Amino acid sequence: MKNKYNLTHLEELEYESIYVIREVAAQFERPVLLFSGGKDSIVMTHLAVKAFWPAKIPFPLLHIDTGHNFEETIVYRDELVKKTGAKLIVGSVQESIDKGRVVEEKGPTASRNLLQTTTLLDTIEQYKFDAAMGGGRRDEEKARAKERFFSHRDEFGQWDPKNQRPELWNIFNGRKNHGEHFRVFPISNWTEMDVWQYIMKEGIELPSLYFTHQREVFFRDGQWMAKAPFMTLKENEFYETKTVRCRTIGDVSCTGLTLSSANSLEDIIQEIAATRITERGGRADDQRSEAAMEDRKKEGYF
Repeated sequence: MKNKYNLTHLEELEYESIYVIREVAAQFERPVLLFSGGKDSIVMTHLAVKAFWPAKIPFPLLHIDTGHNFEETIVYRDELVKKTGAKLIVGSVQESIDKGRVVEEKGPTASRNLLQTTTLLDTIEQYKFDAAMGGGRRDEEKARAKERFFSHRDEFGQWDPKNQRPELWNIFNGRKNHGEHFRVFPISNWTEMDVWQYIMKEGIELPSLYFTHQREVFFRDGQWMAKAPFMTLKENEFYETKTVRCRTIGDVSCTGLTLSSANSLEDIIQEIAATRITERGGRADDQRSEAAMEDRKKEGYF
């Protein structure tokens, strides 16, 4: 018989994350959950549903739509919103381009990933959100390893890693000045393996992109990239059909695909246990410089 006081590591992580989500709802007036359609934000949404069940999630989901998403991501997003009854707010990068707020990159390596920072900050300001919850984890990347659960952002949405609040035990300080806001990371202490084990334990549905499938791809800078109307081939690059899956999901223009035959959660967990490449090692946006992620975060990126 299981001792009810002995928690598994997944239960401990779940309870910690739910506590943080409830703390956000209690401390802030206009919180929002950032939803990208990736597994981390899907788990975050699942935790939010559990945190407030049987009531609805008391804050909206915010998706920054770059216009360069995988089609499967948008289909999954819309189905999840219907299923949970959550309110969805969409910030459009294309609108930011049309308004002259940002200038789109040109050339074969052009990406809209950087542009979404401006759209995100504009949307936060428009709706006066004072806390934006995201699915960032400390094991993902060295800049995110510096993050606390409650990450303070100034009136320009910028992150200063040397000017953050101390977090003693489970006491979180959400005090801020007018115009400032917080980014909150309830699953900070989770690892990629924890996320996948939790998905299997809870039976969470995922976009089909995470499982092996046939797709037209091309090889660039050590990564397999997906074919899309807005992707431009360089000289000597060509399309070929491969059996691939997404280990992490972002824009088509920055998401590297993994050659894989993993067609079930058990297969994916075994694959991750054996790999020596980090989860974001296949993200082209993180390879632009040694400090690419930290530079983006200081500008207001999630």
